[in-house]
Amino acid sequence: MEGKKRVATNRVKRFGHDFQRQWQLQGMALSGVIYMIIFNFIPIYGLVIAFKNYTVIDTIQNAQWVGLDNFKVIMNDKYFWQSVVNTLGISFLKLLFGFVLPIIIAVMIYELRDSVFKRVVQTISYLPHFLSWIILGGMLITWFSSNGMFNQLLSLIGIQSQSNHMLDAGKYWWIASISDVWKEAGWGTILYLATMAKIDPTYYEAAKMDGASRLRQIWSITIPMIRNIISLNLILTISGLLNSNLDQTLVLMNSQNQPRSEVINSYVYRIGLMQGDFSYATAVGLGISVISLILLVVTNFVTKKLNDNQSVL
Repeated sequence: MEGKKRVATNRVKRFGHDFQRQWQLQGMALSGVIYMIIFNFIPIYGLVIAFKNYTVIDTIQNAQWVGLDNFKVIMNDKYFWQSVVNTLGISFLKLLFGFVLPIIIAVMIYELRDSVFKRVVQTISYLPHFLSWIILGGMLITWFSSNGMFNQLLSLIGIQSQSNHMLDAGKYWWIASISDVWKEAGWGTILYLATMAKIDPTYYEAAKMDGASRLRQIWSITIPMIRNIISLNLILTISGLLNSNLDQTLVLMNSQNQPRSEVINSYVYRIGLMQGDFSYATAVGLGISVISLILLVVTNFVTKKLNDNQSVL
């Protein structure tokens, strides 16, 4: 017992010494911890209203307990399942185009030898990320209108169209997914380029001496060296399949395309904040969070097996 007390005392003294020696860094970290406690951990208590019939005139403690009734309503809500289908459809299209494209762009930028031209290309590829969906949404609505740029381009190749594509529900998934990929693909190259910058150049020199082409060097050296960051991005992307971009949806959704544009996040927003059914909206959010956690664990397990039992999380 005395030995355990001495060990605990030594740990406290060592922590105090390290904190005093690195007080600037510890202060920065402490502010982040406080932020997470206030905005991420304390609100977890509010999840209990998913099991209650909560209204704005109740407190969380006084609200009527209804158990799993809200979740039973979810299972029979056709509008909820419609939003699930839309969310998965858009997310899979984003995964199909948006996961591989940043890798390709990063490799192409990394292979550029002119440093000035490389910086220009990086800046141009990053730029859409810094534009809000309010701006991009207005641009897309204008481009896809009846007299917009898209129809004008179609007329140049002999296809005459006067339709407003933003009002066509059947085209919304493609518009939403491709526009999101266009906005974020350049920004998604940052982690890959940072990892590539750490690759030992002697690998490429040895490959050149062996007669390897540029494509062979990319396939045999560059891609394997960024395998862990690719796996990490894949895990985070798959775990977020049920979390579509709310900002994009609120800007692009209208009464005509709503059957195909209503996603889970916008459905929760509409039910919870606009209609005031906080318990039902919380139940939906809780269920989606649990499923996302399961996807995260399963994807990490699979990638761990593919990476020879080396977990990236």
